[in-house]
Amino acid sequence: MLPSLFIAHGSPLLAIENNEYTQFLNVVGQNLPRPKAIVVFSAHWESRQQKVSDVDEYSTIYDFGGFPQELYTIQYPAKGDHQVSQEIKDLFEANGIQYQVETSRGLDHGAWVVLRMLYPNADVPVIAMSVNPNLTPEEQYKIGKSLSALKANDILIIGSGGTSHNLRALNWADNGEVFPWALEFEDWLAHHIQTWDLDSLFKYDTLAPNAAYAVPPYGNEHFIPLFYAMGAADDAKKATLLHRSFRYGSLTHSVWQFG
Repeated sequence: MLPSLFIAHGSPLLAIENNEYTQFLNVVGQNLPRPKAIVVFSAHWESRQQKVSDVDEYSTIYDFGGFPQELYTIQYPAKGDHQVSQEIKDLFEANGIQYQVETSRGLDHGAWVVLRMLYPNADVPVIAMSVNPNLTPEEQYKIGKSLSALKANDILIIGSGGTSHNLRALNWADNGEVFPWALEFEDWLAHHIQTWDLDSLFKYDTLAPNAAYAVPPYGNEHFIPLFYAMGAADDAKKATLLHRSFRYGSLTHSVWQFG
């Protein structure tokens, strides 16, 4: 059975950079059994009601500005999978989760930057999923949990976001310094994820040290894909930190494997 993953997608520049993190992501896909399809919850697709993509082939969305022109020429023409989209809809209905079907939206950079490093040939079907920052962590976890049965069918579930992700608190000089407040937050988070302490994790905003800096209220959409990915592994309740590094003082590049 495949695990679920939380993967920090960082800056769009990762798509054209060669560094410690991109090198790691380039081998993640090689180390996993090849999935039948990938379900990806992206921080860059927010909606009040859960959205489920059901498309033939995705366009590539460049939902960022001011970056090198090279980024705007990248294509990731992944195909959808109507059967898997239907399986997701069936699971949502069985678990009382309301949803809407999206038939035209492409893949935003929260999805394609990560997927391109895992599966560069765009030859694994993708079902894109939205996230809802207005839900409670318990509700986000429940949505992921409702999809856990997909893993037995060789379907990989990914939450793409970022745990410490405060764009107003970055050190753009990127001199290798890691801010103590970010490290303290990440250490707290790692402990409670590894012990599967949902009671504490669901109250991270009040219990975690420096949570207001690491996950500012205006930016929690990047944090919450963690709960969707964890929920998908509720049957195993096992967490492994595969990678953690920092950029710009506090932007965390982390990969968590669940299950």
